[in-house]
Amino acid sequence: MIALLLVLLLGAEATSPSSPPPDGFVLVEGGPFRHPKSRFHAPTVTVPSFYLGRHEVTQKEWIAVMGDNPSAFKGDDLPVESVSWYDCIEYCNRRSRQEGLEPYYSIDKDRPDPGNFNEADERKWTVTVRAGANGYRLPTEVEWEYAATGGQKSRGHAYSGGDDVGKVAWYWQNSGEQPLSGLWNWPLLEKNGNRTKPVGRKASNELGLFDMSGNVREWCWDWFATTDPAEPPVAPGLARVWKGGGWIGADFCCEPSFRGGFEPHGTGADQGFRVCRSR
Repeated sequence: MIALLLVLLLGAEATSPSSPPPDGFVLVEGGPFRHPKSRFHAPTVTVPSFYLGRHEVTQKEWIAVMGDNPSAFKGDDLPVESVSWYDCIEYCNRRSRQEGLEPYYSIDKDRPDPGNFNEADERKWTVTVRAGANGYRLPTEVEWEYAATGGQKSRGHAYSGGDDVGKVAWYWQNSGEQPLSGLWNWPLLEKNGNRTKPVGRKASNELGLFDMSGNVREWCWDWFATTDPAEPPVAPGLARVWKGGGWIGADFCCEPSFRGGFEPHGTGADQGFRVCRSR
């Protein structure tokens, strides 16, 4: 009888509902890609469950951890921008320590990364992951695109959250004082006061994630490389992946499958990030 009761209790524990995600995060339930136009839509690709920030990291969150604010456009609820890939890696570890979590990254600032072939990059920190650590980290490109397309709840939208880019994203045509049309023109964007917007003001996607399309481009962990014969070849070790488009960019950059590369030491007023945690 005691043995039977123990089995029942263990079974109940194993099938009990999972704990809620941390504050400000969404649980992205794992599985195969459901979005047919995703670059990773294949029977062999399965994503484990993880937690992803509901919003892009804000300036308020950045200041609380780093003590400064590099952003070109200031505001507590605006996404932090003008941050390099290295800055984001350091933020993840510092925030992890602040909250009593195990830092996800090991950072060696004195040993140049042997896989970094960017001659203009003077940092070249060697960054490796600590398997099993529960701290904050950058999403991989696969994780980012899986979440942006809605994961297991995907409805196959053109953008993250819908088919009308204006309803889900801040991009060059709607991020200024007046709506713009015609050809992209930087002086016109400057004159129109185009800029970042407070997070969470557009519609979310199927998972309750905001600004996966538009506002700021988001760093991912991966090296950027291309082997597609239709594209110019890019070898790994020169740039890191960014996803999601931004307030400066075009609508097609806001499509979840779109990917770009930027030097890891590079910064820009449209370059931000969001963080995730392993489950």
